[in-house]
Amino acid sequence: MVSTHPAGVRNSGYQYFSESRSTTTSPNQELLPLTAKVNSNDCLEIGGCDVTALVAQFGSPLYILDEETLRTACRQYRDSFKTFYAGESQVVYASKAWNCMAICAIVHSEGLAVEVVSGGELYTAIQAGVAPEKLYFHGNNKSVQELQLAIASNCTIIVDNWLELETLADLAKLPVSIMLRLTPGIECHTHEYIRTGHLDSKFGFDPNQIDQVFKFVSNNPNLQCIGLHAHIGSQIFELQPHQDLPGVMVQWLKKAADYGLPVTHLNIGGGLGIRYTEADDPPSIAEWSKVVCEAVTAACQEQQVPLPKLMCEPGRSLIGSACVTAYTLGSRKEVPEIRTYLSVDGGMSDNPRPITYQSVYRAVVANKMSASWTETVTVAGKHCESGDVLIKDISLPPTQPGDVLVVLSTGAYNYSMASNYNRVPRPAAVLVKDGEANVIIQRETYQDLVRCDRLPQRLI
Repeated sequence: MVSTHPAGVRNSGYQYFSESRSTTTSPNQELLPLTAKVNSNDCLEIGGCDVTALVAQFGSPLYILDEETLRTACRQYRDSFKTFYAGESQVVYASKAWNCMAICAIVHSEGLAVEVVSGGELYTAIQAGVAPEKLYFHGNNKSVQELQLAIASNCTIIVDNWLELETLADLAKLPVSIMLRLTPGIECHTHEYIRTGHLDSKFGFDPNQIDQVFKFVSNNPNLQCIGLHAHIGSQIFELQPHQDLPGVMVQWLKKAADYGLPVTHLNIGGGLGIRYTEADDPPSIAEWSKVVCEAVTAACQEQQVPLPKLMCEPGRSLIGSACVTAYTLGSRKEVPEIRTYLSVDGGMSDNPRPITYQSVYRAVVANKMSASWTETVTVAGKHCESGDVLIKDISLPPTQPGDVLVVLSTGAYNYSMASNYNRVPRPAAVLVKDGEANVIIQRETYQDLVRCDRLPQRLI
């Protein structure tokens, strides 16, 4: 049971707890993982594990992934599509959000397929045991080697452009399962870097070329086109674009039949947003799924076509809220009448989203959860970069070096986009469940940093 606000406590770490949470709670609407609570030591617990104890054992920065929250999100997507859609459906995890063997294995065990965007992500999913028929390979500039790996793996290739289509036609000596990605021309209100559905995008075939594309595929029998794909963007709170997309896609599906293509799958992408701050109010997984399923059904009825196998590709909304990042606080710098900086032992190398997208996060002090927030500070990273700031002007309790700061909702694109900037080793990640913590990604060492370095003989 999640702890409630102690008497007299206001604006403390408790602020980010919902009054009640269960497996019916939509994880993407929560700031903390579903298992989060405060223990008798006034410390944050996730998955039955004291976060401060995890930092003491595994070090920091530390990604802490709550297995129950991840599995709950998987089940809510899977069950919502079964509830609201009369035809066959398949939820696909967009693993670019966080691709590692443990996460691929978990989502696969929940019946989800896995979407990858590189040879490395494909190799990881294969090593995790994901079945070939549940692997989908995206990307706007796949190399010949990546396409060869995809063909050898018997996964489905989502073809993005003419060069890839023509290359596949040359490489395919036996039938290859493909889907075609098209740009639907639907825009949504999100960061310009993560809008992918409008016409001015690097992704997908221009819809004005759809007849030429369908004709080319129909003339190449080894290209088995089973479906169509479109994606309108990421971190979307609006439902209207997702209501509009199926109408466009079903028209394409109907046109494909004119060319004799066996198109039976329709992938409407993902894009549902999550809650990063108190002000964020995304639709629930069930609400989003209902809108998509009903829109596809209505479009098929209007166009008088059979219901296709409906697919979606959530990434952020599956993994984002399931993870937090724990840091150890270090130095403090007070600039009178301007700002107070608190520095942590990580920053842009483990979370580049604030410096890249101006993303906003919330945080709590894991060892002072009931303490009142009486200070306004800026959380800075340790890297030699003025812009390495994780959170500007956040309210926190008074802190001291050694306190554990936990940044919330860091499951999506934090580890995936992590780097070794300033030759800082990437953090470890642990999976927590029922009081047990298992390392799923080992912390890098200095030896790892130089493993691929080579010194010319003349410099030795």
